[in-house]
Amino acid sequence: MHGRITQLFLINSLTCGLEVCLAAGTIYIPPMLLEAGVQERFMTMVLGVGPVLGLIFVPLIGSASDGFRSKYGRRRPFIWPLCLGVLLGLLIIPQTSTLISLFTKHDLHWLEVPLLVLAICLMEFCGQACFTPLEALISDLFPGEVESRKAFSSNSLMLSLGGCVGYLLPAVDWSASDTVVYLGGQISFIFLVLTAIFLICLMGTMFISEEHTGREKVGDAEVSRRIAKSTTCCCPRALFSKVLLLPRIIFSLLSVGPQLYSLCSRMPKVIARLFVAELCSWMALMSVMLFYTDFVGEGLYGGVPSDIPGSPGRIRYDEGVRMASLGLFLQCVTSVIFSVLMEPLVLWVGHRKLYMSSMMILAVSSAVMSVSRNVVLVTIMVAATGYTFSILQILPYTLTCLYHSNTQVFFPGERHKPHGNGAVLIKSADVQLLTKQKRSNGCIAGPNTKTCQCNISTSQSLDLHVCVTICPKPPVLKGIGTDIALLDSAYMLSQVVPSLFLGSIVQLFHSVTTYMACATLLSVVAVYFSSKIVFEKKDMEANR
Repeated sequence: MHGRITQLFLINSLTCGLEVCLAAGTIYIPPMLLEAGVQERFMTMVLGVGPVLGLIFVPLIGSASDGFRSKYGRRRPFIWPLCLGVLLGLLIIPQTSTLISLFTKHDLHWLEVPLLVLAICLMEFCGQACFTPLEALISDLFPGEVESRKAFSSNSLMLSLGGCVGYLLPAVDWSASDTVVYLGGQISFIFLVLTAIFLICLMGTMFISEEHTGREKVGDAEVSRRIAKSTTCCCPRALFSKVLLLPRIIFSLLSVGPQLYSLCSRMPKVIARLFVAELCSWMALMSVMLFYTDFVGEGLYGGVPSDIPGSPGRIRYDEGVRMASLGLFLQCVTSVIFSVLMEPLVLWVGHRKLYMSSMMILAVSSAVMSVSRNVVLVTIMVAATGYTFSILQILPYTLTCLYHSNTQVFFPGERHKPHGNGAVLIKSADVQLLTKQKRSNGCIAGPNTKTCQCNISTSQSLDLHVCVTICPKPPVLKGIGTDIALLDSAYMLSQVVPSLFLGSIVQLFHSVTTYMACATLLSVVAVYFSSKIVFEKKDMEANR
């Protein structure tokens, strides 16, 4: 147990470091884009590029990591390349002008905005996508409802602590320091600090042990050995995978693409309901968080982000940005408090009441921010949304672990149609996902049955390499990593929709208050869909 707690701390340290970087980016990226001359509607679209890429690749990452194997484990080979992307973004964003001048001999300052946009998209995508393998790694180490809830509560705590640091750094005026002036100003100093913090947190992942949790029984290993002996000699992917680790990751991503589409099209009812509810909930909360800086700077302080530095309009806007940072910092403090109290709250109140109350608080808070111009009241309201943030960081993943801990109840009839006498026809690209299930199901190691001995043979039909597995029960090909990736996709999509449309709506109404008004409407929708979530077994029985 002590070892697993250490592992959890190391994982959560990287989660904390990622959130520090993304939180600070939430504060500085909109003003930097507006200062560079990007219009409001295009600024919001830039913020949506990273989540759009996440929608495409995050489910692939989650599904591929479920079946990936290497000496570094299943998840870390995906975590490290994504962290490299975050580092590149941190280094490029504050130095776009310097880099353009350094690598070009001509006056090509028009390249600054495209380079800035590229670096922002890289950091946002890699940072958000990295949470998926980290969350899956936590579920590997802590299966089951109770221990997963405790693990994800601590994860939410570290996430909130990272947000506190990320929002607090920009809230302080560092520009008076000689060191800051020497380093190029406040933004350059902040991003240098972010880089140092992230590197320290990243180094901890080198000490994470192989993420074996005892779920891979002898039967799983035996099936893997037999399939390897049938397929290894004639499968080019298996031979090439021994050369380099990165090509193995790419092959894994490509191989699960068609299967991912099939999995999403047959999404279980409980996951589908949770997905829709989380999507609406995150869209409402993201409408507040992503644009809160601009809302306070322009709407409450009357600042002008495009004015030259030192002008009255720009000074008011910068003051508003710092005040917004303080408000989001208090939001994270609230989230930390409720993350600590989550375990007794779940036992005392229950999942349903906690989730529903968090949506109602978000609806009330955003409604008050839509009509009030009192800075103190608005700050209190945004701090209250930290309760919603904490709930959304914990309960959806806890519910997913609950669903997978009792597949007979929550995933009835989710197996593939058998062929003939119970044989399941599986493409060779799917063999790895079949034999390396993170949770034991069907023929690999049923939760309440003995490990069955599968007869494995191969045949060649046209140019398709096919494995035929004969089992009493067809296996479930989808692991918990895939479902977690689907939930993370809801988080990504929740940023895409506001980013694509809210900027244009704000320009149409000529008021940044529109951000909060839209958040209110989305919160009401989220309340409705949250009431449809399956929180316990009796909800499943009531819906039959």
